[in-house]
Amino acid sequence: MATEKGTVCVTGGTGFVGSWLISRLLRHGYSVTTTVRSHPGHKKDLSFLTSLQGASERLQIFHADLSDPESFEAAIEGCTGVFHVATPLDFADREPEEVVTKRSINGALGILKACLNSKTVKRVVYTSSAATVQFPSNAEAVDEVDESIWSDEEYIKKNGLEVVTLIPSFVVGPFICPKLPGSVWTTLAPVLGNEDGYGVLLKTCMVHVDDIASAQIFLLEHPDAKGRYTCSSDVVTLESLAELLSAKYPEFHMPSKESIKEIKGHKIFPTISSKKLRDCGFKFEYGVEEVYSDAIRCCKEKGYL
Repeated sequence: MATEKGTVCVTGGTGFVGSWLISRLLRHGYSVTTTVRSHPGHKKDLSFLTSLQGASERLQIFHADLSDPESFEAAIEGCTGVFHVATPLDFADREPEEVVTKRSINGALGILKACLNSKTVKRVVYTSSAATVQFPSNAEAVDEVDESIWSDEEYIKKNGLEVVTLIPSFVVGPFICPKLPGSVWTTLAPVLGNEDGYGVLLKTCMVHVDDIASAQIFLLEHPDAKGRYTCSSDVVTLESLAELLSAKYPEFHMPSKESIKEIKGHKIFPTISSKKLRDCGFKFEYGVEEVYSDAIRCCKEKGYL
C-alpha cells in the first residue's frame, strides 16, 4: 500500500477534522491508515471514508479505542508519521470529567509509545483545541494570545520521535462525516435558529477545516516544525456575522443589532494569534465568507438546512 509519499496514520478517522484530513492526505499522494472505534452489535457505515478518491488503493481502516492504547499499534506499524486527532470528548456529560481526561491522557501516551516502538515514525502531529487549554485569569485584559500564553511546552525527544501540537480555534466549513459537527452547529447558530448559541458568537475565533488539514500536513512535512502552534484565521462577532449572512442569505432570519445588544453571552476571550505558524511559511486560504458559504452549502446538501 505504501507510496512514494509513504504511509501515515490518522487516529479518529470518522470525526469532522479526521475525515477531512484523510481526504486531503489521499489527494496529496499519501497512503493512509486510520482508526475508528468498534461498535459491538452493529456495523458502522464507513462508506463516507471508503468512497474517498484514492481510498480503495491507499486507505486501510483499523479498530482502536483510547480506552485500550495498545489497540493503536497495528495501525501505526510501518508508518512514517502519525496525526493524533481522536478525542474522547463527551458532550452529553455521560461520564465524569476526570474519567474522560484520564482516558485522553492514557490514550495519547499509549499512541506515543506505539510510535516509539514502531521504529519508523519520525513525527507525530497532535491536534488539540483552544477549548482544552486554560486562558490566563486576566483574559479580558489581553487583546491577543499565542502559544506562549499557556503552560510550558514539553518536548518528547526519544529515539528520534518529534511531537508537534496544533491548537485550532472553532473549526468550521464543509464536512465529510455524516453527523453534523458540534463546532459547525455552534457557529451556524443564526442560520439554524439556535438562539442558545448566540452567546458563544458574540466574539469568537474560527478557521476553515481545509486550512486545518493543510496546517496538519504542513507541520508533518516542514523540517523545522517544533513545539506548539495555534491555528486560527479569523475573528468574528455576532453583529458582523449577522450583517454578512443577511446580505448573502436573505432567506435566513438574522438577529437585529438591537437584540444582539441584549444578549448576555460567555466571557469574551482574547483573539488567537497564528503568527508562529505564518512565520514558518504557512498561508491560510479561506476567509469568513468562504467558511460560512462552504458550511451552509454542505448543510443544505446533507439535509440539515
